[in-house]
Amino acid sequence: MAVPRTAPILVASNRGPVSYTLSEDGSLTARRGGGGLVSGLSAIGPDANAVWVCAALGEGDREAARRAGDSHLNPGDTGGQQVRMLDIAPDVFAAAYNGIANSVLWFVHHLLYQTPVEPVFDAEFADQWAAYETYNAAFADALAEEAVDEAVVLVQDYHLALVPAMLRELRPDLRIGHFSHTPWAPPDYYRLLPDDVAAGVLRGILGGDRAAFLTERWAGAFADCCAAVLGAEIVRDGDGDGDGPPTAVRFEGRETRLGVHGLGADADFLRQRSRQADVDERLTSLRAQIGPDRKSIVRVDRTELSKNIVRGLLAYRRLLETHPEWRERVVHVAFAYPSRQDLAVYRDYTERVRRLADEINAEYGTEGWTPVALHVKDDFARSLAAYRLADVALVNPIRDGMNLVAKEVPVVSERGCALVLSREAGAYAELGDDALVVNPYDVEATARALDEALRMSDGERADRTKRLAAAATALPPQAWFLAQLRAL
Repeated sequence: MAVPRTAPILVASNRGPVSYTLSEDGSLTARRGGGGLVSGLSAIGPDANAVWVCAALGEGDREAARRAGDSHLNPGDTGGQQVRMLDIAPDVFAAAYNGIANSVLWFVHHLLYQTPVEPVFDAEFADQWAAYETYNAAFADALAEEAVDEAVVLVQDYHLALVPAMLRELRPDLRIGHFSHTPWAPPDYYRLLPDDVAAGVLRGILGGDRAAFLTERWAGAFADCCAAVLGAEIVRDGDGDGDGPPTAVRFEGRETRLGVHGLGADADFLRQRSRQADVDERLTSLRAQIGPDRKSIVRVDRTELSKNIVRGLLAYRRLLETHPEWRERVVHVAFAYPSRQDLAVYRDYTERVRRLADEINAEYGTEGWTPVALHVKDDFARSLAAYRLADVALVNPIRDGMNLVAKEVPVVSERGCALVLSREAGAYAELGDDALVVNPYDVEATARALDEALRMSDGERADRTKRLAAAATALPPQAWFLAQLRAL
């Protein structure tokens, strides 16, 4: 049965606003998600008739999708949003999601490969790439079915890079935008990909009317790849000297406009949520763990390879080695929440983080002082409590599209917090002036920055935090989402 076209606005993303757990008795329990997209979509209101298309991620999701068929999920589960969840075959989904999106495209854009031994693009990769194409085609088909004439479609992230071009073939009347939440690799690194794949990803995104990024740097890298790989013409802003930022890519008779939207922190939500009772309880517990009259260096990350947790711990160990005056006077509160544990490289990395924290505690710890307080169980309330008490926030990714932790800490901080920030985080473009900026590979320089941050006066720290918070909240999720809609 054909799906009636009802949606003037559509969002497509791998992960949707709800997830399901399947019980032994066959019942489904829905859990609503959070994040910038959920907040952003709420900005257009329930009367807009918007539809969110997402993939079923687990068995509970698949069962919910099967029960819904080609219809939308129960709005009681989704907070009133219209959500179509796609039941993509598990083997196709796994190959597309783990094999390509998270093990290839993510690695390329975050410059994570150990190039003497990886990547290896072989027959297995070819099968995975075919699955990625199938997965993207399923989204394109669903969006084409749902969209009214001349609808606006916002496609999200590297999981769905092929969708704009596929959807353009099916529905040339639609206005299609793609948003990349990751960095974009420079041409020399991007061309690690097989030539047909490198071109295919770019052609996919260029099928849209607009391609948007978190920073001008990532938009520029995308444009450079289009020129190097496809021979596309780059339109640049400026007075004709060709040195301005890119504004569009012209290729095969079409023009795809480029845009930049730096996703900001949701200040109202963070300030309200960070003052609730469960956060207060965890704040009391953390303060007891740190001990009286001690400073805290806080980091909150998933154990994702690009987050650079190991070098952060090495820098903290170097701080204790070179500045013995900080021993027993500071605690590194490190939240390293396990991520992508179905991939061996991530399991190994998580174990390395644990091992290094134990080594630092064994080397420097005393009866009344544990130098590293490592927490691996995901707990948002505890993260917010750490934001409130942090004297120093360490955000040192190898490469990051934005990094919202760097933006959230200044918003929630009670007494002001010095921010040690990697120059390779997208947030650097907005926060760099008031942060202590580091090269994420330089452990010695990061240790020096931690020392400087710990010594910063209360007044300077408070002043910097106010400016950081103002910059961090310039484009909150709802405004970020609406800016993309208006631009299309």
